[in-house]
Amino acid sequence: MTRRLRFHPLSLCVLAAIGLASPTLQAQSSQSQGSQQQDSQSQSSAEAIFAGGCFWCMEPPYDNQPGVSATISGYIGGELDNPTYDDISRGGTGHAEVVKVEYDADQISYAQLLEIFWRNIDPFAVDRQFCDVGDQYRSAIFYHDEEQRALAEASKAEMEARFDRDIATQIVPATTFWAAEEYHQDYYQKNPVRYKFYRFSCGRDDRLEEVWGEEAGGPTFE
Repeated sequence: MTRRLRFHPLSLCVLAAIGLASPTLQAQSSQSQGSQQQDSQSQSSAEAIFAGGCFWCMEPPYDNQPGVSATISGYIGGELDNPTYDDISRGGTGHAEVVKVEYDADQISYAQLLEIFWRNIDPFAVDRQFCDVGDQYRSAIFYHDEEQRALAEASKAEMEARFDRDIATQIVPATTFWAAEEYHQDYYQKNPVRYKFYRFSCGRDDRLEEVWGEEAGGPTFE
């Protein structure tokens, strides 16, 4: 199954598609350490969800960041259960194309993820990103708790002060996340030529450079 190709100037995103202890004590100690490690990992594991237009383009900025274990393209924000790409691309469902970032909060912070997010979107565009038009391509931050909400609101205020103009990006609570079809996941790796063609044709990098200058694409944290 391939991503549907539509030669439409406003929707190019649809184109491209561990002693000396006894063995028993050692075993108990090992089990205890393993449990502690799992508890620690569980406590530091977190998710963030961002909408920045075509989800193909929102995976790469996060994939090489420390602490990020996965990026998953999907849909959120609408009323329809189990939406398909065809449903979303037609518009009218209320969903947005998003990327879910699974990360270790001990290695990279939500605030750092926000830094990356802003520098990969056009924060002024309403119900569109670059060449892709429709509310399914709106920019948005979907927060999971009050800490994420507060950090998102503060970062948006910082952007408005920086540019001295309104920022169109929405900040809303996360609802049910639906993973997109498998052929959309890691699309830039599976289909590099089509991905690069889409990204170039959509003018994404040109617009990012226009808005963010040398910061376009965001930092890569060590």
